[in-house]
Amino acid sequence: MPQLIPDTGPQRILAASNFVYTVGSGLFLTAGVLYFTQSVRLPVAQVGAGLAIAGLVSLAVGIGVGHLADRFGARGVYVATLVVQALATAAFLLADAFWPFVFAVSAATGAKAAGLAARSPLIRHYGGDRPQEFRGYLRAVSNIGISLGALLAGWAVQVGSRSAYETMVAGNAVLFAASAAVIGFLPPVSPAPAVHGPRWIALRDRPYLLITALDGIMAVQFKVLTVAIPLWIVAATTAPPWLISGTMLANTLIVIALQVRAGRDVDSPAAGARAYRRSGVAFLVSCSLISLSAGIPAWAAATLLVAAVVIHTVGELWHSAAGFEVSFALAPEHATGQYLGVFGLGAGLAEAVGPALLISLCITWGRPGWYVVGALFALAGLAAPAAVRWAQRLQSAQRTPARAGEKAPVA
Repeated sequence: MPQLIPDTGPQRILAASNFVYTVGSGLFLTAGVLYFTQSVRLPVAQVGAGLAIAGLVSLAVGIGVGHLADRFGARGVYVATLVVQALATAAFLLADAFWPFVFAVSAATGAKAAGLAARSPLIRHYGGDRPQEFRGYLRAVSNIGISLGALLAGWAVQVGSRSAYETMVAGNAVLFAASAAVIGFLPPVSPAPAVHGPRWIALRDRPYLLITALDGIMAVQFKVLTVAIPLWIVAATTAPPWLISGTMLANTLIVIALQVRAGRDVDSPAAGARAYRRSGVAFLVSCSLISLSAGIPAWAAATLLVAAVVIHTVGELWHSAAGFEVSFALAPEHATGQYLGVFGLGAGLAEAVGPALLISLCITWGRPGWYVVGALFALAGLAAPAAVRWAQRLQSAQRTPARAGEKAPVA
């Protein structure tokens, strides 16, 4: 299990704020769509379209807000994103038609993406000698918070009344506001000193952009457990439906227990690259086992699915640890927010296109689609070491002063 109490006061404040925030996130992740479809009575197609628009909006704001965090101080900018998310979530209670829903959910989703970028300089500053490892600790805490939020959301779903759903949404907004209040106790971080040269350096760093793209491909794996496996269990196997909850619980418990430990050996970009490669292989094996669970007895299907989820979760631990290490280690300290905002583009694209991609390949096409998805993960993992080496060569060249008459290297 991860250490329950961080070593320093600022780390404890960040962890407490993260826990409160993720309890709210667990409420919405579990029953947010049901609130709009069952309580507000928006058509499912409109809700899907609105969430897609919100996902595209979120891609546009992370880099800019990350840059603001670098230039003007990360604590204030991060608090502002949490306040906006709290207000936008509260606006869900007034969203009784399509466009008000799109406006509210776009504001909330954009503020969430912006907050992840703005928080990155705080993690780097207060994360100790290994901010990447502290980021892994925060992920374990996030899973605890999301699990608790999911349990609370279960009450609203079970009751099913409009007042129950509205109570859930109001509680979500209050928790986001409380998370912002907790961050107010964090000592401020001085803005990064201005550096002469292009402003948007992360967008010019081609190796970092390539790593972002590869990580984004692999980030589709997060939707395997929440989208593809539930649909596959119901549509293609004889496994009992309760296994959907069982696989999610197993994944959550493994992440809580082992995410910090998985990241301890991923302590350099080269180690991160190797972890990407291992995770790709794990995802390929997992997808292959899932494909084999169709058309066999229920006990055999359940056995294969449980084994696949365990292997998938091991790959998830390596993938997350690799992303934490590489994204921080290859980002210059004075532009942490901007670089991590760029790195978030990969996960944002996976969030936007992942469900449709997995449904098309794995559910509509069936068994061959799982092999295609697994191969896609494996190829991205195999390509990561070369991309990381390219980024390290460029980073090393940029740190070496150019001799007279030579041009500085360009990404």
